[in-house]
Amino acid sequence: MTRAQWESLCDGCGRCCLHKLQNEDTGETFYTDVACRLLDVAQCRCTHYRDRHRRVSDCVRLTQHNVAQLQWMPTTCAYRLIYEGKPLPAWHPLVSGDAESVHSAGISVRGKVVAEANIDPCKLEEHIVDWVGNRDPEGG
Repeated sequence: MTRAQWESLCDGCGRCCLHKLQNEDTGETFYTDVACRLLDVAQCRCTHYRDRHRRVSDCVRLTQHNVAQLQWMPTTCAYRLIYEGKPLPAWHPLVSGDAESVHSAGISVRGKVVAEANIDPCKLEEHIVDWVGNRDPEGG
């Protein structure tokens, strides 16, 4: 797969750009409704995609080689679905032909998150949500 093909798999949901907490004992990941400071929450796209790793030190570069290790990726993520041998859902822009379909299906973070600058980092646990990682990719 070329880099352009790989990049086209991103549906623009913004879920991977949410702050996550991990239970040190169990390894379980908990998503929050707190968006990375670089996420444009209306467009669900990174405002500084090309240099995001320089601006946000813990931003993960998702590649074809590390997708298997990133078990925290949402179950709706196309990168994860392709790795698991599953088809892309009907709402995915590559299937629907419409970049807005991810938003109209309710998969994206649009209208559901708060900006990182607006919360106390010590209270991140108060922002844990359950609508991110467990959504049925076929159900929308």
